[in-house]
Amino acid sequence: MMMPFPGGLEAHPNGTLLFSAALALFYLLMQRRSPSWRRTFAKAGSIVLLAVLSLIVGGPVLLAVALILSAAGDAFLAQNGEKSFLAGLASFLAAHLVYIALFMVAGSGVEILVAQPWRLALPVAATLVGAVLLLRLLQVVPAPMKLPITVYVVAIAAMMLASATVPVPLVMLGAALFVASDAILAVERFLLAPNSAHRIWAGPAVWVLYYLAQALLTLGFVL
Repeated sequence: MMMPFPGGLEAHPNGTLLFSAALALFYLLMQRRSPSWRRTFAKAGSIVLLAVLSLIVGGPVLLAVALILSAAGDAFLAQNGEKSFLAGLASFLAAHLVYIALFMVAGSGVEILVAQPWRLALPVAATLVGAVLLLRLLQVVPAPMKLPITVYVVAIAAMMLASATVPVPLVMLGAALFVASDAILAVERFLLAPNSAHRIWAGPAVWVLYYLAQALLTLGFVL
């Protein structure tokens, strides 16, 4: 079996990555069940193991911090209720700010965007889609949630732009999948009718895209 790190399945980095992916699959299978400690453990644990992987191979500390904050957000979002949603939103907002700091440290600045203007395609597309989606969301979300959601959308758009300055393409791809996952989540939570047929695929798509995003961001910095 081809593994990303030397040493085969016996190597700790490869084993950690496989256990992370296994927990992610386990959560996918349990996603439609009622909240439980098993469901929460699988969801948050898959991302915690990516942070462990980063630490094992000497990855950036900021990457591990962003992943731990994301795992906290996952634990909150695995529960029901508006308070849990807002707590999850705050955790992910913090994670995006840490990712922005990481990308600024690891990136090549504006120079790489000038030299390779194609890198602006995904950030511009994400910003346009985010702006349209935000305008739609502000029409339907409760008043107390309008400011947090606006701040979050701005933060993830900034994260997407910052990722374009990192030379490793996996990082920008991971950021783009993160944006796609969050966009589908917002549509599912606030815009889809309760009986919409799209809910069948929306929930699984959110998780698959999100986990792939975090895995690509991790591998982009540790390989």
